[in-house]
Amino acid sequence: MKIAKEAWPFVLPTLVLAAVAAFLESWLVSALLLALAVAFLFFFRDPARSWDGPEEIVLAAADGVITAIEPFEDENVGGEILRIVTFLSVFNVHVQRCPVEGEVVHSSHRSGRKVAAFDREAGEINESHLTVIRRAEGDLIGTRQIVGLIARRIVPYLKPGDRVSRGQHFGVIKFGSRVDLLLPASYEPLVKVGDKIRCGETPVAMPTDPSSHPISDSGDQE
Repeated sequence: MKIAKEAWPFVLPTLVLAAVAAFLESWLVSALLLALAVAFLFFFRDPARSWDGPEEIVLAAADGVITAIEPFEDENVGGEILRIVTFLSVFNVHVQRCPVEGEVVHSSHRSGRKVAAFDREAGEINESHLTVIRRAEGDLIGTRQIVGLIARRIVPYLKPGDRVSRGQHFGVIKFGSRVDLLLPASYEPLVKVGDKIRCGETPVAMPTDPSSHPISDSGDQE
């Protein structure tokens, strides 16, 4: 399994300290540090994901649990929209993937607080990064990466003008956090509150178009 590159600033110093502790015959400390290095590798794991269904389907941008599906307003994504909130625990994969294919038209960081990501107000007051993708038909799809009580940093990969494919990596949040998927109000959710989803693999929404094709799933498993 691949490991996100953001793991190594945590893993390598921990391994060095473990080696020093072993050299000093502090076996318990060395063992604890090795366990911590393994935990960092687990946290930054990047499993293969794919889904070969219809192009109009919006895929999950993050692993986690759906905690809210609600109307929302965001001028960067078109005013009145639909927000699907995903909470990530420290046990979830923390690499995020593009929910749709298109062109990045907006990327901005917002400073803020670091309250618990499951707090309902976290999306409005916490530090976050918004990425907006314009689909070929013109629809704007936003993803807002939000830090939590433990998460301290967002690492976005994309910038305006980038062309992206559905399922492509677009960033990492270091430790527990939240990701909001921002969609046109006309889109229909394919998930419900409480569902566990996987980025790049779980269908979460689709345009309300009667000509849409049936959903088919051929995703790889983690």
